[in-house]
Amino acid sequence: MSADEHSRVVTLLGREPRGGYDVVVRNEAGDPVVIRNRPLLADATPMPTLYWLVGEAEREAVSRLEAAGGVKAAEAAVDPEELAAAHARYAAERDALLPPDHRGPRPTGGVGGTRQGVKCLHAHYAWHLVVGDDPVGRWVAEHL
Repeated sequence: MSADEHSRVVTLLGREPRGGYDVVVRNEAGDPVVIRNRPLLADATPMPTLYWLVGEAEREAVSRLEAAGGVKAAEAAVDPEELAAAHARYAAERDALLPPDHRGPRPTGGVGGTRQGVKCLHAHYAWHLVVGDDPVGRWVAEHL
């Protein structure tokens, strides 16, 4: 990643990232929209949120949806078994990125560290933009 791209991610986040990451989704202009975090921060602290929505327009739109009661609405609209399966897939994807010799604390939970239900529409939508197989992310996309 170039220094300019890293600088743009810092600007979008409003802070320096605490761990390693890759830009995995960009908008039509090439600006970062989603980053994929490493499962461990630089100090080896577990990072449960694999995908982070950094795109300004996307983040603001999802924030408006959350402010209008979107978390509760999404959780009510999505099949609980499908959501549980999504959390398990997310955790497995994240955990597969851990170094094979890692023996310290591990990230826990599914999307955004959640064990069940919906915690953050941003995390679900970010993962949806990458893989498309998240029922809450699909719900967000339909409501934006």
